[in-house]
Parts: sequence; structure tokens; C-alpha cells
Amino acid sequence: MKVLVTGAGGMVGSHMVELLHDQGHEVLGTYYKPTTDITELDPDIRMEECDVRYYQAVQRVISEFQPDQIYHLAAQSYPTVSWTHPQATMETNVNGTINVYEAVKFVRQTRPDYDPMVVVACSSAEYGQTLNELEDPYVKETAELKPLHPYGVSKVGQDLLSFQYFMNDHIRCIRVRIFNSTGTRKVNDVTSDFTKRAILAERSGVYELRVGNLETRRAIMDQRDLVNGLMLLAEKGIPGEVYNLSSEHCYQMKDIVAMIEKQIGHKFEIKVDPKLLRPTDERIIIGNVEKLKRDTGWSQKISMEQTIADMLEYWRKTL
Repeated sequence: MKVLVTGAGGMVGSHMVELLHDQGHEVLGTYYKPTTDITELDPDIRMEECDVRYYQAVQRVISEFQPDQIYHLAAQSYPTVSWTHPQATMETNVNGTINVYEAVKFVRQTRPDYDPMVVVACSSAEYGQTLNELEDPYVKETAELKPLHPYGVSKVGQDLLSFQYFMNDHIRCIRVRIFNSTGTRKVNDVTSDFTKRAILAERSGVYELRVGNLETRRAIMDQRDLVNGLMLLAEKGIPGEVYNLSSEHCYQMKDIVAMIEKQIGHKFEIKVDPKLLRPTDERIIIGNVEKLKRDTGWSQKISMEQTIADMLEYWRKTL
């Protein structure tokens, strides 16, 4: 099977192209300003630079490769960046998604039977204010979309554009609202930050950890469970439908610290940094994944202990 992964220079995309390649698929990954070191990937994995903001570039890739499955992961994926670069966020996330679907339509002009499955990485950020209003922390796909930043709005755009291309152009697609995830190659989240600093502490002998609020709870999913969910949805998901993809387990940040301490065999001296404290902390947010499990049989398999062990080992090798 021929599989295209846009955004293969990101954490999820890089792991996805590796897994698909190992499974024997013909894989093409595209990247632009990668957030991971793509030189870590097997050189046999075909990678091409492609800025999804530009239709001609996307059209060329899809026309030449004509994949059976498209995992559209390319995005400006940081809410904080979306405040300072709202135009670029919209151009990448919204126009990039339009370009993928228009490229599929272009191929159909000469190959009317072209019918790929397109899996679009949407986000729990689409729910926004709704998450603060619900009594049940397990949010369902039917919850109202009230995004609170340009990134969230751009993901609603990707989501609804996918639906309209399904309805009007009959392009098979799955919209996946992804919740917190982590793993090797991840940067700028609590788990990657803490595990990285643990390895630096091992090397320096200074076991000091500056933290924010360790009472905060977060549902965090390993990237392997996320990739597995995306691939199951491509095979078994109902075209045109939207699915939450979320951890079912919630962890306090102090529990994450304790797991790291146990694995490195050393206690940290914890120092609360006022700069890391937020005026208000988000409520516990977990995606209701009943629909995902019913339609695909997905289940969460990777424990947080395993995730942390793998991230520690990754930092040992790369730092």
C-alpha cells in the first residue's frame, strides 16, 4: 500500500513513517521546518520537503505518488505561536488542508476512480471554552466547538473543511480530535522537559528540578497509542465521521516526577518557580473514546512508566 504522511518531520509523523516502513508499506513523508531530527530516520524512508501552504507543491506530491492513504499531520501546532503568528497558522493549517483535498480532486480529473482515505489530525483545542463548562470531564465528539485561540480556530477549520469535502466531493476522510500526547522526540511539554532535565541532572550531579504546579492533572497518551489509533481509523473508521483520540488515564504532575525519580534512582530537590505557575490551571480534560473503541477496537496499551523509560533512554542517547 502507498501511504503519504504530511508533517513527517514532527514527533507523531516521524514515528508513523518508521512504523509504516517497518510494516512493508511504500511510504512517502513530507516535511517543512521539522521539529525533530529527521536524520535519525532510516535513510531508506523516502522524505521530501513540501510546504503545504503552496498548492502546486502539494499537487505535485499527490499527483506523482497517488497514495492509497494520506495522513495529514502537517500543521503549525503550537497555540502560543498562533497568538503571534495567526496568519501563518491559518495559512498552514486551513489552506494546507484545502490543498490536500484539491490535489485529490486534481488527480481525479485523469483518474476518476482515485479514492484515497484521508486521516486529518484535528485537535481537542477545538472544544475550547466548552471544556470549562462541562460537568463531565470526558468530553464527547458532540460537544460544542468554542476554540479559545487562533490555533483552535484553525483546527475547527480543518475539521469542517474535511466534512464538506466528504459531503460534496465524496473524498473519504476521518477527522481525529487528538488530546495530549508525548513520547520520544517530543519537545515543549512537561514529560519531555522533566525527562530531559533528569538526564542532565545525572550528568551534572545536581538533582534540582524547577517546577510549576505539581498538583495539576493531565490525561497523557503515548505517541505509539496515538499512531495506532490513527492507523486503525484509516482501516476501520467510518468515512466522514469525527473521533476523539485520548488517553483514558489521568496523571498528576507529581506522579510523573515520582516515576522519573524511581527510574533514575535519585530524588530531586523540588523548587517551585513562580514563572512556571499559571494564574489559573485548566480543568482535567479527557476525551471520551467510546466511539473510537466501538468502531476500531482501539485500546491504550503503553503505560506512563514505559513512556518515561523510553524518553529517558532517548535523551541519554541524544543529549
